[in-house]
Amino acid sequence: MDHRIPVTLLTGFLGSGKTTLLNKLLSHANMKNTAVIINELGEEGLDHILAQNVDSSYVADNAVLLQNGCLCCTLSNELADTMRDLYFKRSMEAIPQFSRLVIETTGMADPGPIMANLMNEPVIESVYRLDAVIVTIDAMYGVQQLAEHDEARKQAAVADVLLITKTDIATAEQASELKEKLISLNAGATQHKVLNGEIKPDFIIDVGLFDPTGKRAEPERWLRAPLKISSNLGGKLPVPHQDEISSFTVTLPTGISWKTFKPVLLKLCQTHGEQLLRLKGILHADDQPHPLAIHAVHFTPYPATLLIDWKEETPTSRVVCIGKGLDEDAIRKMLTQI
Repeated sequence: MDHRIPVTLLTGFLGSGKTTLLNKLLSHANMKNTAVIINELGEEGLDHILAQNVDSSYVADNAVLLQNGCLCCTLSNELADTMRDLYFKRSMEAIPQFSRLVIETTGMADPGPIMANLMNEPVIESVYRLDAVIVTIDAMYGVQQLAEHDEARKQAAVADVLLITKTDIATAEQASELKEKLISLNAGATQHKVLNGEIKPDFIIDVGLFDPTGKRAEPERWLRAPLKISSNLGGKLPVPHQDEISSFTVTLPTGISWKTFKPVLLKLCQTHGEQLLRLKGILHADDQPHPLAIHAVHFTPYPATLLIDWKEETPTSRVVCIGKGLDEDAIRKMLTQI
């Protein structure tokens, strides 16, 4: 069981509807134990959140308490500092005891460094865990933005959930083309249409590795990728163009030990970290009492999570890699020739 605070990373390109979604999300009664980190309280587009919901009193420095019980906090300096500050104030009961955290990023943000913050900082890693990356995509301009902006492609590629916005003003052809483009870019992500920011929190909150009701692990949901077993692991695979973002699943051999695999994972990150946007995997290691969930972003492997309450009918170790211009052939050989 993982008792760390789940973190939802909400990102999306400029004008894709993040703020509208966040405003509607915070209005749900079951979101009252949520803390939110946004860029600036005074930023245009966020004022209406405060006008409708904010309590008259500041509870602590850069944090305000909304009427429904949510805690809204500005990103005053570095994200890591803000997250630490929130947790320590929570521990000292200077702010409400929030049970989840939502981080809303700027439209041009690369989610990689933000995810790495959750992995690299010892204090943060010990009290927070990444639940899911949620990305909003404009149905009208999404295809164009994906073609023209590297940030938009990276956001969509690492998403666990893709929210298609503005479907009421986009044509059927635009929506269909965007859907197919997103499938080709990130087939493992779930897609939902969102109208005027309305969506049930269940679709985007607590949708990661752990089932929120019993805190049981649900790796299949977390991996969100088809299990592709290759019968020709030694065959030459095409090397993607350096600007191409792709994903693939590697099925690992049986009889693996975590002691042997851990340095291989580290070497993979060191060798391919610049191109590696995200890595997720399940490892059935002979030297561990339960399966392990592994996760990495760029050069940084995340501490493995022991899945105590999860069993698989046919134990299969596999790794999902998402990256830009990844050498799939080299990575497959590295992971399978252990």
